[in-house]
Amino acid sequence: MNQFQSMLLAATPSTGSGSTLLKFVTDGGVIGYLLILLSVIALVLVVIHAIQIRKSQLVPDEQIDDLQELLSRGSSEEALEYCLQPVNDSFFTRVLAPGLTRFLRSPFGAFEIKTAIEDAGAEQTERLYRSTDALGVIGAIAPLLGLLGTVYGMISAFSTIGGGGGGPTNHEQLAANISLALVTTMQGLIVAIPCVILYSYFRNRIDAIAADAGGKLDTLTMLLESAQAPVPDSNSPSGRIAAATAARSEGEG
Repeated sequence: MNQFQSMLLAATPSTGSGSTLLKFVTDGGVIGYLLILLSVIALVLVVIHAIQIRKSQLVPDEQIDDLQELLSRGSSEEALEYCLQPVNDSFFTRVLAPGLTRFLRSPFGAFEIKTAIEDAGAEQTERLYRSTDALGVIGAIAPLLGLLGTVYGMISAFSTIGGGGGGPTNHEQLAANISLALVTTMQGLIVAIPCVILYSYFRNRIDAIAADAGGKLDTLTMLLESAQAPVPDSNSPSGRIAAATAARSEGEG
């Protein structure tokens, strides 16, 4: 029975796990608290990016349907007004609006619309990239802060050894300095690794959304060009040629 009780006590989790976690946090000192602050900021940024960098937010399907309907009937002016309305502000409309503006305002707009859309798309994509830079900076700074704590702890440890004495107090101080060196390194890595992973993830998501938006913009551009294409006059030479060609095709059929 005593053996069973000993095994049961050994399998029971220690009630001091919470205090151990708190000790791990506080053992990092000032640098540990800085890393905790960075981790909180990183968490807030991750939540914001997870909400904002979504296809439903950047390339809404309802906007694509509305613009497709407008451009299919040649209402490019209405499509531009639709893109410029604040309620319709999105990555997709911010990219399409400069192209429509160039198409309507420039005498060579039909040839410049794709260039304008590509330039606006590159600008808006870079803007999204810049919004994730803070997460990447935290991922780069956190290991450096951990390394700073490591260097400080080792310097303090060697200072303790150089002070001599060798008493219990000296040994405890040496252990505390070495603990600081190791704890800050681990804290820096715990903060940095998720930040680097999520930073790459969000940038890849931006690339995927931008590529999807590019395909839809090409479709709308072709739709706009086909809607704006002039219909040949049946009394003009080109119109008579087109009519004769169509009649010959029907006769051969």
